[in-house]
Amino acid sequence: MARRCDRLWLSTMRMTVGYASLWTVHLTVLIVDDHPEFRAAARALLEAEGFVVVGEAADGPEALAEVARLSPDVVLLDIQIPGLDGFAVAEQLAARVPRPAVVLVSGRDARTYGDRVGLAAVAGFLPKRDLSGASLASLVG
Repeated sequence: MARRCDRLWLSTMRMTVGYASLWTVHLTVLIVDDHPEFRAAARALLEAEGFVVVGEAADGPEALAEVARLSPDVVLLDIQIPGLDGFAVAEQLAARVPRPAVVLVSGRDARTYGDRVGLAAVAGFLPKRDLSGASLASLVG
């Protein structure tokens, strides 16, 4: 019986180690949105799915300052924010070294913005309703 338990424990440990190895590199995220409720919900969702949310910003200038201060791997960036819109922020972030992966989000569909989403120097676009750890990870690789 002891050997069977030992094998079961070893098997469980192998599965746990195998699973943990998928998440050994935790991507850091800065959430930029002018709605505190969305920032809180996005933070809870992403942290529950293994991301490390290092900060939040409510407008374009604050986003640029927080990226400079925190150097996140990923910037989850709402398109319609005060100060500078998401497209202008993404353009400035594209010139940074190191350059964070920028994912635009909006409560609207991408087609609302015409060609601007496709031409932006970003990793991708997500409608806010589709935000998940898996969808973000698929865009930032």
